[in-house]
Amino acid sequence: MTDQLVFPKGFLWGVATASYQIEGAVDEDGRTPSIWDTFSHLPGTTLHGDNGDIACDHYHRLDEDVELMAELGIRAYRFSIAWPRVQPHGKTAVNQIGLDHYRRLVDALRAHDIEPVATLYHWDLPQALEDGGGWTNRDTAGRLEDYARVVAGALGDRVQRWITLNEPWVAAFIGYGNGHHAPGLSEIGAGVVAAHHLLLGHGMAARAIAETAGRSPEIGISLNLSPVRPASGSDEDAAAVERVDEQRNRWFLDAVLRGSYPERLLEEYESLIGDDFLHDGDLEVIRADLDFLGVNYYTPLRAAASTNAKVPATRHSSYASWLGVEDRPRGDVARTTKGWTIEPDGLTELLLRLGKDYGGIPLYISENGSAFSDYVDPNGEVRDPERIEYLRGHLAAAHAAIAQGVDLRAYFVWSLYDNFEWADGYGQRFGLVFTDYRTQDRIPKASAHWYRRVIAANALDV
Repeated sequence: MTDQLVFPKGFLWGVATASYQIEGAVDEDGRTPSIWDTFSHLPGTTLHGDNGDIACDHYHRLDEDVELMAELGIRAYRFSIAWPRVQPHGKTAVNQIGLDHYRRLVDALRAHDIEPVATLYHWDLPQALEDGGGWTNRDTAGRLEDYARVVAGALGDRVQRWITLNEPWVAAFIGYGNGHHAPGLSEIGAGVVAAHHLLLGHGMAARAIAETAGRSPEIGISLNLSPVRPASGSDEDAAAVERVDEQRNRWFLDAVLRGSYPERLLEEYESLIGDDFLHDGDLEVIRADLDFLGVNYYTPLRAAASTNAKVPATRHSSYASWLGVEDRPRGDVARTTKGWTIEPDGLTELLLRLGKDYGGIPLYISENGSAFSDYVDPNGEVRDPERIEYLRGHLAAAHAAIAQGVDLRAYFVWSLYDNFEWADGYGQRFGLVFTDYRTQDRIPKASAHWYRRVIAANALDV
């Protein structure tokens, strides 16, 4: 007889996407370029020169995509709003056609009893703001606050759950620190400043949503978090773990939940780039009153002390080398096609740590998923048993944390369908639904049908 792991009553089951990865229509109805439009059109920045000009064409296929979610039994949809579609210049003038697109999306979701969860910023900064310094310019935090007021004012009567930022660590240190993502800067000092301004913008945006939106808004932020484990039992690797945890996890967690930065890391940053980026009162703003914390989890980190000498932050493009550490993933476990190790127990470890160290704030798993080499077989089906096992393992890990007292309330699979995967272009397929990019046909994979049964039962067969 099959055992079941039953999830709490009212547990929110969903899927997640991001605007630039799915919408296309990059120059229609008043939308202007984002940093990802600019970056992806530069030679050598993305796989095969791929870009999001068309992506999944969701902008034109909104209704059928919502109907597909309803057919798959999805209860919640975490989507992001394209800033340059709403404020083409990143400030002042509002593009009503752009706002109306998201009003129509939210209305369609509610008509199908799907809970909308809106993310304000998922990396597509208007290029007009980047031209003025982007996230290295403190003024951009204020522009995010203004944008939040516009969006919350327009959608606040329809949307209750809000996420200010998605993965500010990635936006800052991969976009400004090592140049692998837009806008393509390779300066750790710029990454530090961008990280602070992103967090400042988060606090200001959270305040704006609370003051502007109706429906008693619930407000959170999504952080990419990982447990950090030592590559060996050496004291040097133990020290490396502490350094990575401070930079990857605690810089963001401590700021938004405690109103502080890790003291040792802050002192190191200030010794390298000065303290002009941190103003009096900033951390009080960053520590907004949050209703939940979004956790994006994919894989743990395994830190080892690096033999490479550290160099000044403003002159080095690799955050890990600058920290004096390197990531050494386990070689004895399966991996996704992204190269990430599949270790569900890391999710349990992370959730328990958050529950213990940060006061029991309600948690959402706002992203969790896997990329594999999916294809349509001769019968027109997409069978992805590896993804089913990945999701089964991570849902069991999430349930284990709940059983130990963690207040976990939601789970969102990344992603609804295959899409533009940033610098990896269209080379990684994360979706529950297969996208044929030539025809834009959507084919639910075996994992989508499996997930529908999990949702219907509110339970996992093990």
